[in-house]
Amino acid sequence: MAATGRRALVDGLGLEALGVQLSASGHVVVDDHFQSAVPSITALGDVIGTPQLTPVALAQGMVLSRRLFGDGQGEMDYTCIPTAVFCQPNIGTVGLTEAEAREAGHKLRIYRSEFKPMKHTLSGRDERSLMKLVVDADTDRVLGAHMVGPDAGEITQGIAVALKAGATKAQFDSTIGIHPTSAEEFVTMREPVA
Repeated sequence: MAATGRRALVDGLGLEALGVQLSASGHVVVDDHFQSAVPSITALGDVIGTPQLTPVALAQGMVLSRRLFGDGQGEMDYTCIPTAVFCQPNIGTVGLTEAEAREAGHKLRIYRSEFKPMKHTLSGRDERSLMKLVVDADTDRVLGAHMVGPDAGEITQGIAVALKAGATKAQFDSTIGIHPTSAEEFVTMREPVA
């Protein structure tokens, strides 16, 4: 797999001559309302250096349009943005990684499961899945969920709703799984590995 970065393509637009500030990475500097240093210029999406995902830019556009043409309310929330890499196998992630959670000072319990999906019992394929939950040991809140395996993007989207709502590991544990699915593993991991 090769992963490359992107940069804001603002060269030659004359933004700096207008007074628009650019960050060291070349992104347009804006406030929480997408306002640049120039009152008549707003910016959002990939050009401002937030997560470079189409749904993030769409959400930013909705927040900006409500501010400009609606009730004037609305803030962008960048927590728990689910992402997926549609490689083979898929990768899905939402929330904090273990390293990010530790860096933020959380005391953690880590749950991890590696398995061969039941559907491959009959197919004979060797494909495996990996799932991980990052849990705050003090509050029991699930801080992150990560998966490598078939349909990881689809599964992670559903898990994102739970994390956004502040779900705890106890709530995951009390949820009945759909059998036989890979997704049920997220609600059946009982013993922390770290």
